[in-house]
Amino acid sequence: MQGLVRNGCGSECAHTNCCDAKLLLLTNKFAKPKRFALLMAGVAVIAMAGCGGSSKKSTTPAADFSLAVAPSTVTVVPGGAAQTLTVGTTPTSGFTGTVSVAVGTLPAGVTATPSTLSISPGTLGQFTITASAAAAAGTANISVTGTSGMLSHNASAALTVSTPPTPVTTASLSAGAFDFGNNLVNNTLSKTVVVVTNTGASSLTLSPTLTGDASYSIVSGQSCGSELAAGASCNMVLNYLPTVASTPNPQNAVLNLGFGDVAAGTPQTVAISGTSGALAAGKVTTTNNPQVARYTLTLPFPGSVTVNFGTTTSYGLKTWSQSTDSAGGQVSILVAGMKASTAYHMQAAVAFSNGITTTDTDHTFTTQAIPASMSTPLTTTTTAGMTPQPGLEMLQSLGGPIGVLVSDLSGNILWTYAAPGPATDLIDGVKMLPNGNFLMTIGVNSGVPLAGPIPPASIIEMREVNLAGDTIREISVDDLNAQLATATCAECKVTVDTFHHDVEPLPNGHWLVLADTIKPLSPTSTPKLTNLPPQNVQGDVIIDLDQNLRPVWVWNEFNHLDPNRHPYLFPDWTHTNAVVYSPDDGNILVSIRHQHWVVKVDYANGSGAGDILWRLGEGGDFTLVGGTDPQDWQYAQHAPSFTSTNTSGVFSLTLMDNGDGRLFGPGVTCDNAGAIPCSYSTVPVFQIDESAKTATLMFHQKLPFSLYNSFGGNAEELANGNIEYDLCGIAAGSGGGSYVYEVTQESIPQTVWVMRTKPNLYRATRMPSFYPGVQW
Repeated sequence: MQGLVRNGCGSECAHTNCCDAKLLLLTNKFAKPKRFALLMAGVAVIAMAGCGGSSKKSTTPAADFSLAVAPSTVTVVPGGAAQTLTVGTTPTSGFTGTVSVAVGTLPAGVTATPSTLSISPGTLGQFTITASAAAAAGTANISVTGTSGMLSHNASAALTVSTPPTPVTTASLSAGAFDFGNNLVNNTLSKTVVVVTNTGASSLTLSPTLTGDASYSIVSGQSCGSELAAGASCNMVLNYLPTVASTPNPQNAVLNLGFGDVAAGTPQTVAISGTSGALAAGKVTTTNNPQVARYTLTLPFPGSVTVNFGTTTSYGLKTWSQSTDSAGGQVSILVAGMKASTAYHMQAAVAFSNGITTTDTDHTFTTQAIPASMSTPLTTTTTAGMTPQPGLEMLQSLGGPIGVLVSDLSGNILWTYAAPGPATDLIDGVKMLPNGNFLMTIGVNSGVPLAGPIPPASIIEMREVNLAGDTIREISVDDLNAQLATATCAECKVTVDTFHHDVEPLPNGHWLVLADTIKPLSPTSTPKLTNLPPQNVQGDVIIDLDQNLRPVWVWNEFNHLDPNRHPYLFPDWTHTNAVVYSPDDGNILVSIRHQHWVVKVDYANGSGAGDILWRLGEGGDFTLVGGTDPQDWQYAQHAPSFTSTNTSGVFSLTLMDNGDGRLFGPGVTCDNAGAIPCSYSTVPVFQIDESAKTATLMFHQKLPFSLYNSFGGNAEELANGNIEYDLCGIAAGSGGGSYVYEVTQESIPQTVWVMRTKPNLYRATRMPSFYPGVQW
């Protein structure tokens, strides 16, 4: 057997083969498979201590033992697996003692376990040799000493502390480039710029570094460490904190992951970029409206702007958001909703498209006084314990002043727009458009052309204006007549005299405008027109203007109604005052005051034939449910509006039932001083069933004679479910002017809020604010 080594046979051997004989015995002893199973074949020879005794010849050798170790070289790896050193003894001359074996001093970080062991003659013992991760690479000897009484022998093995070869692994990056996009100077953006994945079977070492623009830095607590386990992933998170503006040029850097154990050519760099800009202070300027400011801000990157404003730096009110989709784009917002002659603070809040938010500096703006021609007292009262629907009140005043006023619910006038022509000009049917502008009808009352002539200085046009009072688009009646003369749509060949009462903007950007036309009628032209002399009769026309304000559809009442039916104030035959679009079916409701009817017209989003689909009111197509026919129908009504989300089939609507010319059933005696006045106004809510042709009164507030509203007015359901209505034409004996009420929709309505005005208000409507989609 190789692997055990002689170490001096001693002088007492009488024959030269003494030592060879003793080695053979020890060799044979260890050669037994069960006794030396841990020895490895082919291990180099280790020196072995001799056979013991002196050099004197003796015929009786002294008892002794020999000591051997295997393997001849022990190799350990720092932090790696333990290795075994096997120790054996061979007795000679009848040695039967126990041998205590100890390992000598080892290099730092290398340990033997146990530190000592005892073995009997002919048996084996084992030491476990380990090297800590801190052990230094190198070579040394493992010295082993066996002691039994006065006997002592040594053996040794070579020790190698070997650093293992660096394992090679593979790695991948989620991206080779990352763009932070836009950032503001002195604003920190933190982003995961790349995900590192160890795709191999061994640990991956990393040493990330950044070079290039100093705006970038590694967020160490959130980024990859120096080692990544096999199959694991980690994020590299960078901060982007620019200190100077670079726009339009980017700021660039390179992130090197510093992989230490991957094959050459493995991608390990990421190109980093970003563009920084600074927000310049905005500007606040006056406008043509003394209570409106223009706030202008230039954004370095795409984003949106909202202006917060109020009498203190706590602000409290806000505009809508306006945006720009280009770098260096300008956003201009008209700030409305401020009291007259008052100092305000305002500050723009900016939300950039990439999620960054910031604010402009605070600005101050002092409003001017309301123009004297538009100033009028407004008195409001809120019932104790009740809360009106929040918002603003838009008022269309018919005299003293003439034009549009918007107030808060306390009666403070916040915005005005005066009628531009003579006193005969009125502004009617004002609607807020999706772009925040107002659309309005400007012209003389529809009765003026019949009485004629129209004052030559009159301004008759459809006009779109912004909050500053600037005209954005307009079309005059003369321009429209010129277009109608050459238009090819059915019923287009008509001449109109004035715009009046209403205009309906449609979702597709069209305008349905209301105008009048005069036609001479006689028993010859209209055979059934009996007992009336030949005369000019005034009817109305609805004209669909497209986005370019060109007529594309016309509905002429002379072509769809019978002039022989004229229950009220003929020859002002129809006196139409409202057009309401029905989104569900694309048709329109038309309020024809002097017919006491609301009719539904086949408009079909501009492709309809114009047929009257049904007539609501006395003598119409519906059966009245929940009321007394004929007196509980509407008479000389104004401004119907839907109170249900659906607008066809079974739906609900309300209106202002002025009550002029109200009819009563047989045997009913009316007296304005008695229990049943002949003239009274109501605010009904009808549930309409188009199929069953029933009109059911779901709500019906009958007003006392003192609140008889002989003309004008409107009614609508508010967001809180209450009903608001405008009593436009209160009799002088009851104080004149107008009342605007918000009431609960109950069998006995409770007054929540009321406004009293001296001027007659053609309509009053509750607006959430001056800005679509913003509730104040």
